[in-house]
Amino acid sequence: MKLTSTAFENGGTIPRKYGYKNDNHSPPLTIREIPKDAKSLALIMDDPDAMGAVGKIWVHWVVWNIDTNSTEIKENSLPAGSVEGTTDFNEVGYGGPAPPDKEHTYVFKLYALDEKLNLQKGSTKKQLEDAMNGHVLSEAKLEGKYAP
Repeated sequence: MKLTSTAFENGGTIPRKYGYKNDNHSPPLTIREIPKDAKSLALIMDDPDAMGAVGKIWVHWVVWNIDTNSTEIKENSLPAGSVEGTTDFNEVGYGGPAPPDKEHTYVFKLYALDEKLNLQKGSTKKQLEDAMNGHVLSEAKLEGKYAP
């Protein structure tokens, strides 16, 4: 499985408009090579570099039950039926990059799952990870950098 974006290359700079303090739009994402036996997709975006600044990995976006026929997630929108969870901004939905100190690397992780998840809207990354446990068929990753 592959995850890319037309807005930035893997390891490249995430444009300003996707930042939390700017337009806070979620970036467009392209999904390829989804396993044929997958029943749903899940996406987690977080900031492992926040560990040094705030003492934990900061969660920016949590989405599940993305349809496996979805080959793209359009900018600032989600495929029908997708469900969003709560970020570390204590908000449901996308929370863009907002490094408090220096340039951080943000990680988008896409998971192909063998089932749809029975999770309530607003669930946390931990609740999503617990629900995905034992159901992950494939993973893909996309990284982008963002500076204050």
